[in-house]
Amino acid sequence: MTSGPNLGAILKQAQQLQTKLSEIQEQLQKKVIDASSGGGMVVATVNGRQELVGLKIEKEVINPNEVEMLQDLVVAAINAAMKKAQAMMQEEMGKLTGGMGLPPGLFPTS
Repeated sequence: MTSGPNLGAILKQAQQLQTKLSEIQEQLQKKVIDASSGGGMVVATVNGRQELVGLKIEKEVINPNEVEMLQDLVVAAINAAMKKAQAMMQEEMGKLTGGMGLPPGLFPTS
């Protein structure tokens, strides 16, 4: 009679993965990504956990007659920063789960 995978070993590996995941999430929170729009007139800063942590708007782009343009620039900068942060997070998670064949979304990212 053959025995299946050692349940204790599987649980230990799962605990190790959870610990590494927590460490990665802590590291990601400390990393920041900048993205800009309008030729650098608006710069959004996002951390690796996809939280907006800063927003810089140059005085030259602030015009009460062009509020919609400023809103579009802010949205574009934030979206670009979020995409970069997401790519960085996926890369870090890929290092953790590399070669394990785990499905995407198995581990929470926030």
